Amino acid sequence: MKLVVKFCAIALLVFTACKEGKKESKEVVVPAQELAYASYGDKISEEKAMTSKEMLTKFESMNVGDTVNVKFASEIKEVCVKKGCWMKLPLAEETETMVRFKDYGFFMPLDSKGKEVIVEGKAFVKITPVEELQHYAEDAGKSKEEIAKIIAPKKEFAFEANGVLLKVK
Repeated sequence: MKLVVKFCAIALLVFTACKEGKKESKEVVVPAQELAYASYGDKISEEKAMTSKEMLTKFESMNVGDTVNVKFASEIKEVCVKKGCWMKLPLAEETETMVRFKDYGFFMPLDSKGKEVIVEGKAFVKITPVEELQHYAEDAGKSKEEIAKIIAPKKEFAFEANGVLLKVK
C-alpha cells in the first residue's frame, strides 16, 4: 500500500512540476570578459565537453536503464515555454535529447531557444509514457490536435543536467 502511495505522489510531482508555480532560479552570470557563458545550477567548466555527434554515438551504445555521467555541447532546439523547466537539444538532424534539471533546482531563460549550451550530468535511455509525452507537448505550446496525435510511448535519449553553461555572445 505504501508503494502505491509513493508511486502516486511521484506521478503527481512529474505531472505538476511544469505548471505555473514560481520557483527561484539559481542563475549566476559570469562576467563576459572571463567567459561568454551564463551559468545555471552547479558550477561547471567548458573543458572536455563532447560534441552532440559524439554524444549521439554514446547514447546509441546504451540500453534502456543505462546511465552515464557526461558533458556535451549543443544548441537549444526547444525550451519549456511556461517556465524553462526543460529543453531539447539536437544530437543529429532527426535525433534529440530531452534535458531536465536536477531536482528542478534551476531553469533556463524562456528566450534561450537557438542558443549554444554546454550541459553536464547524467545521460540515460528510457521509455517515456504517452501521458508524459502529452504533458511535454502541452508545455511546449503544441495545439490540442498535435497533442491528441501522441498515442504511443517513445524510446528516448534523456539527460538530467546538474549544471548548464549558456553562451551569451
